[in-house]
Amino acid sequence: MVKIIAELCQNHNGDIKVLEEMVQAASEAGADYAKIQSLHSSELTHRKRFDEGLVEGGKVKTIKRPYKDEYDRLKKLDLEEEDHFKFLEFCKKFNIKPLTTIFSVGKIDMVSKIFKEIKISSFDCASHRLIKNVSKKNFENIIVSTGATFNREIKKTCEILNNSKKKFTLLHCVSIYPTPVEYANISRINFLKKFCSSVGVSDHSNPEISKNIIAAVSFFLGIDVIEKHFTILKKNETKDGPVSVNPDQLKELVNLSKLKKIELKKYIDENIDDYKVLLGSENRDMTDVELLNRDYYQGRFASRDSDGNYIFNWDENNGSK
Repeated sequence: MVKIIAELCQNHNGDIKVLEEMVQAASEAGADYAKIQSLHSSELTHRKRFDEGLVEGGKVKTIKRPYKDEYDRLKKLDLEEEDHFKFLEFCKKFNIKPLTTIFSVGKIDMVSKIFKEIKISSFDCASHRLIKNVSKKNFENIIVSTGATFNREIKKTCEILNNSKKKFTLLHCVSIYPTPVEYANISRINFLKKFCSSVGVSDHSNPEISKNIIAAVSFFLGIDVIEKHFTILKKNETKDGPVSVNPDQLKELVNLSKLKKIELKKYIDENIDDYKVLLGSENRDMTDVELLNRDYYQGRFASRDSDGNYIFNWDENNGSK
């Protein structure tokens, strides 16, 4: 049976009561996991080139994301350590497994005290310092998203995790928000199966436009896990709203995941004009949008040493930067 991760992300808007209601709603819809993000505004890095961005010849070369604006936005969304323990209590109360994404090496010790499983975001799939340090902890499973990551980097990450004897899952992901279905490249699932027996999809398509067609084809190809952003608020009230499912849509996704293969084929035939468009290529090239997102999000968060210098998630030789 496919495991369903309800990615709560920042859709709680920093409100613990909303977070509890989200956990309850995700559980009632049938999700297996509720996931938060262990990021903190204090670890946001100030990289001056993103304050102004860069456009040359009418083409974006560097994303414009001013530090102050981003810091002010994130500050309102911070979940402190005690909030993580509250989240754990919510998950226990509503009988759903807790999960989090880690964004800096400085959060590993804290997260390892609370969670049995952990998620690595696409933009840290190639952060081999982070991967190595996480693999030394007693996590029962490590889920790694692979969007905006080169094949050689995915291979290296799998080598590290295999050498550590860790159980892990690879998620195919396209780092475009929202993801148009023509860029889904779902056949990448077959590529990831060469490195790992447990594979899945992190789906960032807009559910109002794309419905469940990426999920349906992914289920048909045989995945173990699917992650989908989730909200109980109106979709214009949070930054991640446009790529998030509401409780009814999450329930539809859960029900779809339970269909037999012959039933999935019927669903695909009835709802998708040409499912081959979604398959794309196992060895596709990243789009310009993904490369721009990679440039911004890799290094977006970092810990600091005693002198205040950034400790980034990658080591000097792994090619992340």
